[in-house]
Amino acid sequence: MKAPSTSPVSFRPFALPVASLLLLGWGGLIFVILAIPPTVWGRWFFYAFWVLALTGTAMPVTFIIHRSAIPADPTLENAIVRQALGVGVYGALLAWLQLSRLNSLWTVVGLAFGLMVIEALIRLREKSRWRPPYISEAPPSNASDEELP
Repeated sequence: MKAPSTSPVSFRPFALPVASLLLLGWGGLIFVILAIPPTVWGRWFFYAFWVLALTGTAMPVTFIIHRSAIPADPTLENAIVRQALGVGVYGALLAWLQLSRLNSLWTVVGLAFGLMVIEALIRLREKSRWRPPYISEAPPSNASDEELP
């Protein structure tokens, strides 16, 4: 029986989503800042593009951190995307709170701590439910019957 693969995850599956998030996020953010007046819809477009831009920026960083810290984690792909999206939502939430001057050191730290606790609980649940892939003990299909005991 072969052991499960412990090769590190490649960045190739993340390349197209990262490029599209960066292009849509930062391009849309520049368009919103330069061309749309700060009305209600302009603000919501700003928040949406801010989430996309921060998520696209954070995804390569979280990939590098996870690849160096936890090289053979089977739940790595989900965690990278989820944590990058968490960074985007956290940044948009802070921008929204800043609009009404509700940001303080304690709200920033409290929100960050809350998001980290939620992520830790999700990772704990993922690791407890993960099962190694089933590898059959059957001989290859091209083996003849004479070779079998």
